[in-house]
Amino acid sequence: MDTAFKEKSDTAELSFNVDGMTCASCVSRVEKALNAVPGVESASVNPATEKATVHAAPTVTFEALSQAVEKAGYDVPGEQISLSISGMTCASCVARLEKVLGKVPGVTEASVNLATEKAQIRASGVPVDVLIAAVQRAGYDANVVVAGAPVPAAARGLPTWWPVAVSALLSVPLVAPMLGMLFGSDWMLPGWLQLLLATPVQFWLGARFYKAGWKALRAGSGNMDLLVAIGTSAAYGLSVYLLVMQTGHGAAHHLYFESSAVVITLILLGKWLEARAKHQTVTALRALESLRSTVAIVRRDGRDSEVPVATVRVGDTVIVRPGDRVPVDGVVIEGNSHLDESLLTGESLPVSKAVGDPVTGGAVNADGLLVLRATAVGGATMLSQIIKLVEDAQAVKAPIQRLVDKVSAVFVPVVLLISMVTLLGWGLWTGDWQQALLNAVAVQVIACPCALGLATPTSIMAGTGAAAKYGILIKDAEALETAHAVTTVAFDKTGTLTEGKPAVVAVEAADRPDSELLALARAVQQYSDHPLAKAVEVAALAIGAELRPASAAKALPGRGVQADVQGTTVYLGNKRLMEEIGVPVTSMETVARNHEDQGRTVSWLAVQTGSGVRLAGLLAFGDTLKASAKAAVSRLEDMGVHSVMLTGDNRGSAQAVATAVGVGDFQAEVLPADKANVVTSLKRHGGKVAMVGDGINDAPALAAADVGIAMSTGTDVAMHTAGITLMRGDPALVADAIDISKKTYRKIQQNLVWAFLYNVIGIPLAALGYLNPVIAGAAMAFSSVSVVSNALLLRRWKPENADGGQS
Repeated sequence: MDTAFKEKSDTAELSFNVDGMTCASCVSRVEKALNAVPGVESASVNPATEKATVHAAPTVTFEALSQAVEKAGYDVPGEQISLSISGMTCASCVARLEKVLGKVPGVTEASVNLATEKAQIRASGVPVDVLIAAVQRAGYDANVVVAGAPVPAAARGLPTWWPVAVSALLSVPLVAPMLGMLFGSDWMLPGWLQLLLATPVQFWLGARFYKAGWKALRAGSGNMDLLVAIGTSAAYGLSVYLLVMQTGHGAAHHLYFESSAVVITLILLGKWLEARAKHQTVTALRALESLRSTVAIVRRDGRDSEVPVATVRVGDTVIVRPGDRVPVDGVVIEGNSHLDESLLTGESLPVSKAVGDPVTGGAVNADGLLVLRATAVGGATMLSQIIKLVEDAQAVKAPIQRLVDKVSAVFVPVVLLISMVTLLGWGLWTGDWQQALLNAVAVQVIACPCALGLATPTSIMAGTGAAAKYGILIKDAEALETAHAVTTVAFDKTGTLTEGKPAVVAVEAADRPDSELLALARAVQQYSDHPLAKAVEVAALAIGAELRPASAAKALPGRGVQADVQGTTVYLGNKRLMEEIGVPVTSMETVARNHEDQGRTVSWLAVQTGSGVRLAGLLAFGDTLKASAKAAVSRLEDMGVHSVMLTGDNRGSAQAVATAVGVGDFQAEVLPADKANVVTSLKRHGGKVAMVGDGINDAPALAAADVGIAMSTGTDVAMHTAGITLMRGDPALVADAIDISKKTYRKIQQNLVWAFLYNVIGIPLAALGYLNPVIAGAAMAFSSVSVVSNALLLRRWKPENADGGQS
């Protein structure tokens, strides 16, 4: 979206898009609405670009302008901007950044994720450089996240653990005398040597805490780094003071250099372990990224040449050799093979592909040479869309995180206040100001907003990553959080519980074997592309029926087809055709009616004989159940989730499918708009409702449900509307999606309880003098690492039937 924001000392210029204008009168109405906003000097709207440009006083907010446009009956579209943030260390940083970004004129929503180190911003009329400048003023750095850009690999050079190792080497001699006391040894390093060892730890390896803490102070707030910097500086400063006093007066004092050095070492260790664990939460995303091809073999002007995949265009002819990865989405125009799509769909078995079949970029060609026509390239491919879905889900904040954000916003000031009270309380009560200072330092060191900030996003990242591995794409954190509480699942019938295409479900012969009847039916319509003809072909091939030659084939519009098969005229069609050719069907009318009552389509077959045309039998066509449909409904019931089926088909067809899969509650002949009304009604009965569908007609119901679940075998509209997409049209994945949601939510709860309890218990213990700074530092490091490690246990999750057909 083309937008701009400029500001002078006395006038601000704001440009933004306006949707919904259709004529000159619309332009006039929008301009009038904008000019009526107090402080607006002038407003002009360009109907060609659908863009409004407003000159106004700097006090005029974008929200006021947006509301004026919406009140006039038009929309101001928001733009989604993603920024990569560097320099964040704890949940307090997140709260500060969201507050700063939210104040930028034109920003309607800002969400910052500590685990992914990304900011998701919805804004209108705000250039990216304005947002980056706001981030920098808050004390951080930011870069635009390019859609589809690969996940950055680790930079080469010194290993990331080197600061921890150096800090530990310098700190061990400081701690050694304390360890010696446990074995009765009473010795101490000379004070000047302690100073020599502790100083590089404090000001070189610990410089990151001073830098980040100073940035926070300049921005008028605090963070974890500020607490560490103040706390360790206090311990270091006290030691220097005592060393000077000892040198001047000859009295030996215990120095606390080991406290400041070891605290910094332990926190550096915790940060390294935390970063290492966080890196593992994006393994699913990296696995998907690894599926991207860099080159493709394209046939142009009769020649095959290897070109960068970025240069492939829609419509190009692409060659995929055995063992190669499919570079783009396409349709097979020559050849047949089997493709391994396991990393895309979770289906471990190779999928057969022949002429006319669609193929997805990222799949591996197993055995045959395939020639494709490219249908989607670059960011439009299914793989790119999957990667974006996973990225977005991991970057967006879950609703439960809001409570954490409120706590984090006041965390550091409260900790500093408790630390000050601890210092004054101990000093004034006991007169031992050294111990008072150490207790105050312990309060600052043990306080850990990191664990609070990481509790939710790391669980979301691990959960969505594990789900993606098995073909369950969770579009956003809210869908993941909501799905755990689902009590009712409403299934669409066609294409969701059933295959969504006709199949021969019964062959009823009157005077010959069933196989003979099926062979004749195949022969008479072998030149037809009608879905019922395809169904007959599949059924005939399944029993090995020989294809018989046919001639004089003729379509009979609205009635059926006829052809000469081996010298005999064969008719296949509806009851009207039978009446036209004078064939009575009373002998099989009861059988036909039974099939029709179940919602099946009946085709009659008659054969010309020497004595006239005789009825040979009938074929019943119906939509077949998906293999896992019944087990999927049964598993949901075992989980305490009630299943409902909604369909536009007649009651007989709905009753048959509902009975077959075990759904006790169903509604038939439901119009698309009414499906949404039914879902809304189910929601009013309490509990959370999930809707599962695959078609355009399901989109309103998917949007109305608490959680929309779409089959990727369906339409794009359904997938865009739903919060969860199943990469295989397998209803069993519905229960799996709810299961991973439940387990992820449980991890979020465990982590938040741990993080809150840790601070609620740890800070008072430190204030009461039960923890020295070294133990407090170790506990702080352990807190963050334990939260991330607990979240990583979700990577072990597998669907219930993973060993039986998924990988």
